[in-house]
Amino acid sequence: MATVIQAYRFALDPTATQRRALASHCGAARVAYNWGLALVKTRLDQLQADPSNRVPWTLPDLRREWNRSKQQVAPWWAENSKEAYNSGLDGLARALENWRDSRRGSRKGRSVGFPRFKKKGHSRDACRFTTGAIRVLLDRKHVQLPRIGVLKTHESTRKLARRLEQGTARILAATISRQADRWYVSFTVEVDRAVSASNGSTSVVGVDVGIRHLAVLSTGAPPIPNPRALEGSLRALRRVGRELARREPGSRRRYRTRCRLARIHGRAANLRRDAMHKLTTSLATEHGIVVVEHLNIAGMVRNRRLARALSDTGIAELRRQLTYKTTWYGSRLVVADRFYPSSKTCSVCGWVKAKLILAERTYTCEACGLEVDRDLNAARNLAKLAQHVAQSGWETRNARGADISPGTFGQAVMKREAGIGSSSR
Repeated sequence: MATVIQAYRFALDPTATQRRALASHCGAARVAYNWGLALVKTRLDQLQADPSNRVPWTLPDLRREWNRSKQQVAPWWAENSKEAYNSGLDGLARALENWRDSRRGSRKGRSVGFPRFKKKGHSRDACRFTTGAIRVLLDRKHVQLPRIGVLKTHESTRKLARRLEQGTARILAATISRQADRWYVSFTVEVDRAVSASNGSTSVVGVDVGIRHLAVLSTGAPPIPNPRALEGSLRALRRVGRELARREPGSRRRYRTRCRLARIHGRAANLRRDAMHKLTTSLATEHGIVVVEHLNIAGMVRNRRLARALSDTGIAELRRQLTYKTTWYGSRLVVADRFYPSSKTCSVCGWVKAKLILAERTYTCEACGLEVDRDLNAARNLAKLAQHVAQSGWETRNARGADISPGTFGQAVMKREAGIGSSSR
């Protein structure tokens, strides 16, 4: 049994009054965020003249300053839950901390800029509740949030309600958000999951992801088709985009057209997310070991000819979802090194091509004469990597710790297969 933090997201069907209340809470969070950012900038400017001046940087400091000034800044503050203002200040504190860590070099990933002001209609509408009446009602069709009250859900909440009734889950927080003019609530839940050491399967599968197919498996199963959600929506996006350009700024018709445009984007995102979840769940439940590549997605999308197609696949999600799903379902994740030549290596004899251009869809081995689809060849090489892992006793970790790429032994295996380095014989 393991305790994990999991999110349950449900679409809402609020009344007109409730929609205004939801929007008001998100607006209150934005007001608190912008007020706190203006205060921090003012204090930083004053700090140059007076080094003893204190800058409110953490959430407790920002909250104290807000409580002192809220009557003058927002006389209407009592109309919304205190959690709305706390949500905005918490977002600002996190942004400031990320910026500082990025400057110090202690934060992974690309550099983070200084926080900017949020503009209504351009920033994401969201508000987080951590205290108060946060419940999933027994009828499994309604939820309750502080100050907003009871809201009807568009879908059944039975998956979360069952766990709450059994005592295997505890709600930590609830976040409301608006996407494509539809409201959602996401519950952050502490869940007790029965995590098994193995799912009973001993099969090994190598997964090669790409644009032509979402995934090609080493087992020889039919390739997983790419939904190409954005590509299928381009015609509608162009038509609605032209219609939006003709609308008068600030008009009601422009708002409705913007909502239509957002719904098209939202549907494409949902199709992409659905395909990825189905793929990762099947891989984690049907196989004992799953081998994937560590791809440099940020570098790949710099290619202007491939950027849109790559972004449409959403392949960066594959490894992230497999990291926790392999733990949930008792399987194991192996992540190949970024420089492992899975596409250039022959899956039969191990001969490595010096160069393989993207236009070559069939891999032809000059040593043994093998002719096979390049994606299938890459998937088979990834599956072979797991055999080296098992023979050497070299372990990889998944969401129980952190998914890691092959270590010293794994890199040596890759270099030997790639023909890099000298031999001892």
